[in-house]
Amino acid sequence: MARIGPWELHTIETGRFGLDGGAMFGVVPRALWARHIRPDEKNRIRLAARCLLLEGEGRLILIDSGVGAKGDEKFAGIYALDYAHSELHRSLREAGFCAADVTDVVYTHLHFDHCGGGTEQGPRGAAPAFENARYHVQRAHWAWARQPNAREAASFMADNIEPLAQSGQLCLADGPGALFPGVEALVAHGHTEAQQLVKISDEERTLVFVADLFPTAAHMKAVWSTAYDVRPLVTLEEKARFLEDAAEGGWDLFFEHDPEIAVGTPVRTPEGIVLAEGRSLEDL
Repeated sequence: MARIGPWELHTIETGRFGLDGGAMFGVVPRALWARHIRPDEKNRIRLAARCLLLEGEGRLILIDSGVGAKGDEKFAGIYALDYAHSELHRSLREAGFCAADVTDVVYTHLHFDHCGGGTEQGPRGAAPAFENARYHVQRAHWAWARQPNAREAASFMADNIEPLAQSGQLCLADGPGALFPGVEALVAHGHTEAQQLVKISDEERTLVFVADLFPTAAHMKAVWSTAYDVRPLVTLEEKARFLEDAAEGGWDLFFEHDPEIAVGTPVRTPEGIVLAEGRSLEDL
């Protein structure tokens, strides 16, 4: 079992889904990105919705929650949802827990593939899926998501967001800083306003849940960024600064969307900063 400081770390796989490969790699030609992730007949690439569970300090903290199961058949078809591979609550049970055990849910941001599993349909409509949890979101991002721009509107779904506003379970954070002992928020603004990456560290080791700053290991290259980014030039700057810090500090990265690689370590080479190896969280 992987451990950093007081925290035991568990990978929580919540399913697989598909997004257009061109959208996921922006200006990069298909001939290049398809060498890393092969598209299907609809040009979609298969992606993970891999979450991270922290156990310790009397808390059970879930970072992101996957797509969820509230969508209809049309939605499932568009995004090639695959719950035969894995599913949020099944993965929690396999780790020895249930939804009621979760004390905190930390959202990197509120795009549907990161927060959809945090609410579920009930007799009175959508409601929080984790009844005993506080939901942690950056305040600036919360405001951004509730008044979305036209570019992101389809990614911010009301039944993922509004139940939290009405629940009394919402906890808004103001910028980077400590969330829990040894757990810190790092804030980035290129992909969306105030996306929070989650850094878990002790004196020996650091792991960063990099969310959509680096959706997959292939996105380590500076210009390999998604067309979904609202500020692509800011993303370029944020990625460069982050990789310098990661290489200098010997950080490991936890990839949310890479279908094969869960954890990787950036290292400096004559050709630049590259991923030295890919492995599972258990091999951390």
